[in-house]
Amino acid sequence: MTAPFSSGVTRNTPPITTVGNSQTTIVHSVPRDGTVTSVTWIPTAAVTGANTNTRSMSLVNKGTDGAGTAVVATLQFDAGVNATAAVAKTITLSGTPANLQVTSGQVLQWQSAAVGTGIADPGGLVSVGIVAKYA
Repeated sequence: MTAPFSSGVTRNTPPITTVGNSQTTIVHSVPRDGTVTSVTWIPTAAVTGANTNTRSMSLVNKGTDGAGTAVVATLQFDAGVNATAAVAKTITLSGTPANLQVTSGQVLQWQSAAVGTGIADPGGLVSVGIVAKYA
């Protein structure tokens, strides 16, 4: 018999001060099967979205071999999409249910990608909520 329980992980994300640069950060090695239920990011400074030259932040399931590409959650900082310093910003979960499923040994990676020439990423704290199963 299996029963669900909630777990989560929180990791620092480093700043990217050169606006055109992108960066990835390993967030978590999944210890058991489950479902991602939430992703939030708390920036250390405000982020003001912009069109054309902006930034996309995503949580990606890299699988067990590092080659996975399933996007678990993503947020594009277009004009009107902003983040306040020290306030949690919800990162939109994938609408594809399979992308929210994780299995033991898979690695979750935070990706902060410049779009166009990009905008700065002040760094912050990413939190991932997972409802896991145990036997």
